[in-house]
Amino acid sequence: MKINKYIYMLVALVAIATGCKDDFLEEKRDYGAVDEETFRNPVLAQAYVDYVYGMFLPAGNAQAFIVDQSATDNGGYNNVFTQTTEELAGETTWNKVWAKISYEFDHADKYFGQRMGTSMANNTWTRLREINVFLTEVDKYGMADDVKNKLKGQLYFWRGWQYFQLWRLYGGVPIVLTPQQPTSDAQDTKTPRSTSEETLNQIIADLDMAQSLLPGSWPSSDWGRITSGGAAALKGRALLTWASPLFNRNDDKTRWQRAYDANLAAKNLLEANGFGLYKTGSLENATAWGNMFLQEVSNPEAVIVFGFNNVQSGNAQKNNGWEQAIRPRSAGGSGSISPTREMIESFPMKDGKMAGSSAYTYDQNKFYKNRDPRFYKTFVYTGASWPYVGTSGVVNFRLWNYVWKQSASASSYNGAAEANPNASGVYICKASNPSASSALGNFNFSGTDFMEMRFAEVVLNLAESAIGSDKLMEGRNLIRSIRERAGVENLDGNYGLSNITDRDDLFAAVLNERKVEFAYENKRFWDLRRWMLFGGDEVSDAILARLKMRPLNGTRRTGYRIVVKKTDGTDYVGTANPLIAGGLADRETTPIDELYDKYLKVTSKDDLDPTNPAGWKFTWYKEYYFFGLHQNVLTSSPYLEQTTGWNSLNGMGTFDPLK
Repeated sequence: MKINKYIYMLVALVAIATGCKDDFLEEKRDYGAVDEETFRNPVLAQAYVDYVYGMFLPAGNAQAFIVDQSATDNGGYNNVFTQTTEELAGETTWNKVWAKISYEFDHADKYFGQRMGTSMANNTWTRLREINVFLTEVDKYGMADDVKNKLKGQLYFWRGWQYFQLWRLYGGVPIVLTPQQPTSDAQDTKTPRSTSEETLNQIIADLDMAQSLLPGSWPSSDWGRITSGGAAALKGRALLTWASPLFNRNDDKTRWQRAYDANLAAKNLLEANGFGLYKTGSLENATAWGNMFLQEVSNPEAVIVFGFNNVQSGNAQKNNGWEQAIRPRSAGGSGSISPTREMIESFPMKDGKMAGSSAYTYDQNKFYKNRDPRFYKTFVYTGASWPYVGTSGVVNFRLWNYVWKQSASASSYNGAAEANPNASGVYICKASNPSASSALGNFNFSGTDFMEMRFAEVVLNLAESAIGSDKLMEGRNLIRSIRERAGVENLDGNYGLSNITDRDDLFAAVLNERKVEFAYENKRFWDLRRWMLFGGDEVSDAILARLKMRPLNGTRRTGYRIVVKKTDGTDYVGTANPLIAGGLADRETTPIDELYDKYLKVTSKDDLDPTNPAGWKFTWYKEYYFFGLHQNVLTSSPYLEQTTGWNSLNGMGTFDPLK
């Protein structure tokens, strides 16, 4: 059972059993009510905890692999943070030019909170209040410890999770651990911002408590609940963030050591409870790497997992919108996700080395050749197979996304092999299920889970912490283990890492490994931000120079245009599709390499990012490394200090998030 799928069903069953459906649901809409029976009855208490899970998890039909809750003010999920990276193009609140940086504008991220309404909304502080009500009340009514402690452990985790989300956006925030009365003028509700270190300490305290109360694993009927290892892994992620340049400007080695200790403990605890890198018997590692996204119960990779199902209607329906979003329109999907050329070219060759240093020659016109095995489980290019299930069984669909000129006088390529193709010429296939059905709502009923934290992240968190604390070869060996599992060739004895021994070069290696391993899993924005890799200011530019990386600031993200050419290299001109039977070549029978050599020309396509205004470029401001509080917050809570670098009601901010 994936717990978030059945929240509404469980509440309904509770209502039938106890006759309290209206009271239970009304309590969720009333800031002040506390139903004592909820804290006596284990079934009702379980429903309460599952309700809290539901407040944090993506909604049905969310494009779960690229969306983030902390970019919105009302608990919803969207993909603007993914678009504020190399992964996806497009203008967002945090990559465009503003006249000034101000708390009055939406670039002061609104996730910090909303004005209080007349009933409960799903936002930051109401989620915390629901958790605090439970943790305050549940010990009062005699529920058995073995039941109660597991419930408490889950909510200690979610409180730590919520504060972690706030902390990595804003630094220190108000710490509220008891339910406050919902009045705007009460003095005891005017809680100031704690320091960033105090906030971190509270996150760690909650996660330590969760770890002490939770089991190492759950029975299959409770698949998806938080485990002690999940709590330990989030602690490791938090301490890695504290050690990273975002908070650790002076490279304090004690922070790296603390992160190392936490991540090593998390890895050991998870392994003791059956977690580990996903590997399946005699299958090639590359095959196992792709299949791990499709296995649900007993998936050793799934440390923290958000569950979905393929139910087509009713209260239990919880579908994942990812499959429908990535599939081409010609196959029945929406074709709405367009990976960038910059992201595609960041994948190494199959020996783990980048083009130019690899044993394999890189040919831009055949960019798909000899790449890291994860490339083929992440992207689909023209000519590649992408099967699915249709009304009559398996369809061995092949992607054809090429263009040509229909007349010699045409100013653009106005012929297309695919109706309504995506913007970048290449598609994302990560976590796509070859058994997905186009016949059932055009892929709308996908049940593919999303692993918010995979065991691979625990390994790479440990690797980065090891490098930071000068355990350089241990860090390299941990990166190596990720590459080995992925099926990278071992031509140099270290899966492409033999010449990387310097601390900064190893930091760059682990960040690049994360970029490939976790592509389109909503991780890249947070890595760019905690390492300050956007560029455009003195601190960020110095870090980029150390790591030998290029800034994202001031760039445009591009795609591919696959143009049909004649064998003499000139553009094909004609009204008919040139690569079907009777044309220049039959695409179904001509070997793919021959198609690219003789008939296809790969060029750059520069219209993924805005073309109006002319000269639009990705623009990042250093103030975004710690967001300011929006005017909606400051006008209702003027006692809160504004973040330094941001203006406020009373002048410039005074809250230093580095303390």
